[in-house]
Amino acid sequence: MSSTPETRDVSTADGDTTMAAITHILALFTWLIGPLVVLLVTDDEFVKANARRAIDWQIWFTLYSIVAAVLIVVGIGLLLLPLLGLLDTVFVIVAAVKAADGETWHYPLTIDLL
Repeated sequence: MSSTPETRDVSTADGDTTMAAITHILALFTWLIGPLVVLLVTDDEFVKANARRAIDWQIWFTLYSIVAAVLIVVGIGLLLLPLLGLLDTVFVIVAAVKAADGETWHYPLTIDLL
């Protein structure tokens, strides 16, 4: 649980929470493209906040993957790459569930860029 989550009243934001959750799931299949499109076309601040978090995570995930790919030379990258894929899936699912509950979840291992 984050120390300062941004929350919304779920009873008045049903459509917003659904779109926010979908934004995180889109990142699994479209990398940065899906959340970026959502960020650019939506007017809802809750959805935008979730799109920013999804984009930030995908940028950091890409950087971690590049480092792991370089580390294949010494062997540890062979373990890190599948682990990163699993971590990406788990983090995205947790973020989508949190968004559906009306909370903006901060991905671990990330520094906010947007």
